[in-house]
Amino acid sequence: MTKREIILSKAIELLTDNPDGLRYSELVKKTKELCPDIPINTIHGTLWNIDIRLPKRVIKPARGIFKLSVNEQTETSPTTATTVTFEPTAKIKEEDFYESFADWIVKELEECTKAIPLGGNRFKDKWGTPDVIGIREPRQSDIVKLPTEIISVEIKTDTNNLITAFGQACAYKLFSHKSYIVIPNSSSEEDIARIDGLSLIFGVGLILFNNTNPEQPDFEIRTRATKIDPDMFYVNKYMKLIEDELFS
Repeated sequence: MTKREIILSKAIELLTDNPDGLRYSELVKKTKELCPDIPINTIHGTLWNIDIRLPKRVIKPARGIFKLSVNEQTETSPTTATTVTFEPTAKIKEEDFYESFADWIVKELEECTKAIPLGGNRFKDKWGTPDVIGIREPRQSDIVKLPTEIISVEIKTDTNNLITAFGQACAYKLFSHKSYIVIPNSSSEEDIARIDGLSLIFGVGLILFNNTNPEQPDFEIRTRATKIDPDMFYVNKYMKLIEDELFS
């Protein structure tokens, strides 16, 4: 086999072991580990357009991500029974992450000066209630004091409802200066790439986290939220419902 044939063979093996796909950089890194004697530039030159080299076997579902085609996955998987999907255990709830995220967005991300867990149906309408909501107020030491900002957060532990969660995060922009969506880092690379792209378009912040461990969620900022001017009618409407908790 030529070097390119070896590279392509190993890449197919890696994609077979990772049915959700691999980012280009990860595919190159893992292929290099399997082919230490082949120059890295040769690997780059072979894999950057692997979907064109092997159009019937490899697809590119999102920018920078490669995965096996549906037909190829079917052929390389004898039965669907061997496929195991890891999801959060039934005992772990989204509410388990609200308090830790409220603390993280204040102390680590420093996006808020105060944040509180919310969730439920506190706003009492079909547009939904943020899981965490915070405010950013000027400090006494600030020379230039900015107006108070509202920051809303939608946390989702279920990787099957990311589109719904993103829609909710967008809806919060009606009464929030900034809105964030927090999704599992175990989500497929394709889903993360799409949510990341939508976040840049709509100005929603994206944060990844470990949805299997409420004690160590490892929140990680992926995209910062863009500040916008919300509709002040709705800002005051909803803030009145939580005024004592958030502004006291």
